[in-house]
Amino acid sequence: MGLEDWIELDQRLLLLLNGSDSLFWDHLMWGITSTVAWLPAGALLLYVLIKNNSMREVGLIVLFLALSILLADQFSSSFCKPYFARFRPAQDPMLMYMVDVVEGYRGGRYGFISSHAANTFAVSVFVSLLLRHKWMSFSMFLWAALCSYSRIYLGVHYPGDILCGMLWGVLVGLFTYACCAYFLRKLSPDKNFITSQYTSSGYAVADLDVFQTVLYLTYVVLAVRAVAMP
Repeated sequence: MGLEDWIELDQRLLLLLNGSDSLFWDHLMWGITSTVAWLPAGALLLYVLIKNNSMREVGLIVLFLALSILLADQFSSSFCKPYFARFRPAQDPMLMYMVDVVEGYRGGRYGFISSHAANTFAVSVFVSLLLRHKWMSFSMFLWAALCSYSRIYLGVHYPGDILCGMLWGVLVGLFTYACCAYFLRKLSPDKNFITSQYTSSGYAVADLDVFQTVLYLTYVVLAVRAVAMP
């Protein structure tokens, strides 16, 4: 397949996955795509880090987690979008009137690659490798996938934008975690837990359960809000 064939396939997938006739899904996806909605879960994650690490370790983890977001976001927004100059679906003159949008939101001019996908998958990979808990990893990747899909639903990214953003985010998460893990081993070389109450990297499972509860409650709140909105 040539490049034009891939672009046409991407457009077809976008029109298949974009939007719906449901106000509930419009409101829900609008809530999921919002960064503000996830601030409580972010605060709980910081709590988990502080409770299960020394302050030096927390500072190191937060530094590299911030670095992963910075690398994921700036490469996608400051380099890829202006370099490739691929219109967002909702901004593409050939497609914009076929795309369903919500609240009149069409995003910036260009959309390749998706910063939302890059950022959320970078964070999910980093956190999953750090905490080493299968259900926590599932919850993080589900969050990243839903946030990424919301961008297709809202008509501001093609599936290809999301896929490439996801791949970049995974690479960034792997790289920043590897760097962080190197320095953490210098600080705590003998840190190793073998118990059902802690993960292999030393995090209390009960604390991770609290974080996941808040994460899933956020979905519930967004769903209730979507039902209540006119």
